[in-house]
Amino acid sequence: MVSRKHGLAVVGIAAMLLVGTACSDTEGGGNAGPGATQSSTQSNGSAGASTTPGASTTPSDDPAAANVAVVPAKGAKGVAPDKPVTVTTSAGTIKSVTLKDDDGDTVDGTLNAEKTQWTAGPGVKPGATYTVTGTAEGTDGASVPISSTFSTLKATKNLKASVVPLNGETVGVALPIQIYWNNPVTDRAAVEKRLEIKTSVPVEGSWHWVNSKQVNYRPKAYWPAGTKVTVLIKTAGVNAGNGTWGAASREIKFAIGKSVISKVDVPKHTMTVTINGKLARTIPITAGKSGFTTRSGVKVIMEKFATKRMDARTVGIKPGDPEYYDIHDVKWAQRVTSSGEFMHGAPWSSGSQGSANVSHGCVGMSLANGQWFFNQTLRGDPVIVTGTKRYMTAGNGWTDWNLPYEKYKQGSALS
Repeated sequence: MVSRKHGLAVVGIAAMLLVGTACSDTEGGGNAGPGATQSSTQSNGSAGASTTPGASTTPSDDPAAANVAVVPAKGAKGVAPDKPVTVTTSAGTIKSVTLKDDDGDTVDGTLNAEKTQWTAGPGVKPGATYTVTGTAEGTDGASVPISSTFSTLKATKNLKASVVPLNGETVGVALPIQIYWNNPVTDRAAVEKRLEIKTSVPVEGSWHWVNSKQVNYRPKAYWPAGTKVTVLIKTAGVNAGNGTWGAASREIKFAIGKSVISKVDVPKHTMTVTINGKLARTIPITAGKSGFTTRSGVKVIMEKFATKRMDARTVGIKPGDPEYYDIHDVKWAQRVTSSGEFMHGAPWSSGSQGSANVSHGCVGMSLANGQWFFNQTLRGDPVIVTGTKRYMTAGNGWTDWNLPYEKYKQGSALS
């Protein structure tokens, strides 16, 4: 029997059967209270599997007393990070709960409407020891502390993310969000469920898996100018499959700049630049000559260089070839493909700009126009090229906009 004086009896309970781990909950030494019974555990050899909890405690004869069950059980080891962490009372209410790892990082949770169960949200990491603390209150008003610990399994491989754009960056209206994983993702749906985009104005968009180590996001149409965007990568503790678990979560905030949309008409040798919906300038250009045709399609500015060396060896043209070049000081260069197409100032082709295509695939313009264009654009601005029969191929730059949106959405693991 539990005395009315205490109001609540706090017990540890074997609440889940941790399968495929080194130890079961019973090996964690659940700290059962008076009259409590510990459930037995068994493995079925399925990694991350679990069954329903065993009985928490023998009911008290005192109607004012309650029993508090913490899941996983106190001292449990090898807990799968994606399994529920709960604190439950059979009577009275839960007043507060804190779940903290040995580095001091906390995991948020929520109470149900009756305040009888607290459930942790995502974010429990692999290879960590967690402490559960808090208080509960019986129907007699007596307060009892909640205290328990457990440790999570160690991951075979950790999952971490690198992100484009950078935190705090202001980017162009066509920039696709790109997440690069350090290890392959087998369970793409589980990972994608942990990704969230928040915007200051409503924006429809979709994730699209490029491969097992990269997932991108783009809006249905270009980002509205001035939009504030937050990328939440809540992958700490996610089971990415094949022994890979999320090691950390990240938050990236960035802004969309003004709308700068450029259109290159190769046969007409011109580029029009529209800023915030108004034509700002028409620029005479030269594009790729025969054998070096500039690709048609929607390109996105990837990098910007006030001065860049351009050596033809980087595209397979060796010294001694009549087409070889090595220019150390190309001005106002902006990369638009991985294969080496740039927009840049090209004073050596001034006699052909507006009338002929003489480049090795880049779009060249006068130094004055090149500098003006460079000063208007941001990484992520689109350059739409038309008029050639050589087209953009997937992966040759940031090519997300070359797929119709409905087809792009099919690349989501949740579509």
